[in-house]
Amino acid sequence: MNLIDIPQVLTQILGFLLMVWILRRYAWGPMIATLEARRQKIAGEFASADRAKADAEALRLKYEQDLRGIEAEKRQRIQEGVAEGQKVAAEIKAQAQRDAQQRVERAEDEIVREREKAKELLKQQVIRLSIRTAEKILRAEPRRGHTPQAGG
Repeated sequence: MNLIDIPQVLTQILGFLLMVWILRRYAWGPMIATLEARRQKIAGEFASADRAKADAEALRLKYEQDLRGIEAEKRQRIQEGVAEGQKVAAEIKAQAQRDAQQRVERAEDEIVREREKAKELLKQQVIRLSIRTAEKILRAEPRRGHTPQAGG
């Protein structure tokens, strides 16, 4: 009793090899080509994703740099605005001081003029009073001791 039937084993080996050759030629080749194409497509997508990620990172860095530039420019403009406001405030203060000084000078001039007017008015009143007093004295003297002068 032979446990192994050699012709049957050879037929099965030959059938298996033939099947492997057919599968390799008509199934595995296209299947491997399809798998290789799929692998390349996936690798390309990963590369594309990596490029997109790198581009996004570069863009993010550029935006951050631009944002820092904008912040610096904003601070500079604020400082310029503050400086301009201080300059305008100083100009307004200086103008107000000049105006106040001019008003004080005008008021002093007016006081001097009013004082001179008052002095002149007082002088005229003193003169009038002096004249009236003199007139009264002169009118009153002949009555008091009017004595005719001899030889006259």
